[in-house]
Amino acid sequence: MQLTHIKAVVFDLDGTLVDSALDFAAICDDIGWPRGTPLLEQLALTQDVTEHHRATEIIRRHELQGALEARWMPGAERCLQQLAQSGFKLALLTRNMREATFLTIERLGIPINQVLTREDCAAKPDPEGLLRFSASLQVPVQQMIYVGDYIFDLQTAANAGVASCLYLNQSNQHFASQADWCFAHFNELAQALRR
Repeated sequence: MQLTHIKAVVFDLDGTLVDSALDFAAICDDIGWPRGTPLLEQLALTQDVTEHHRATEIIRRHELQGALEARWMPGAERCLQQLAQSGFKLALLTRNMREATFLTIERLGIPINQVLTREDCAAKPDPEGLLRFSASLQVPVQQMIYVGDYIFDLQTAANAGVASCLYLNQSNQHFASQADWCFAHFNELAQALRR
């Protein structure tokens, strides 16, 4: 894929820039939901106030633990440094909560200050976050890419008219056909965006 026209790169956080070891099956188990249940969507459907609060607290506990354990994906830190030095506008869009997101950013020194979490905009795959970045960064969607590791990331990009970039791992290869571009190591992304 030709990436020379790209001016802004938006990243997902967990599973993309960092490995936070978030175990979504374990979160479902702790709440008592079937494994594979989309957490935020199910939470939105939970009308009982006590149950909603209980589920929210379990998710919060797991996300904060993930933030404390998060570590850089191989090559991601250097890639961000290279992109920043080359003048790319960088942003971060995550379904994670703000508290855990900023704890991760602070702990690892992630050099991105344009950040939207699930408290700031509609959760992925809604395109609101990417469209807001397009406006705030003053970059047309055609000159942005969204880098993520999950189907929601690819759907979000498609819904916003932004090119999608899948960071490949052992369990997401089956999403590759839905991505505009795929890479297995951040060196490849840095190389593709080299100016």
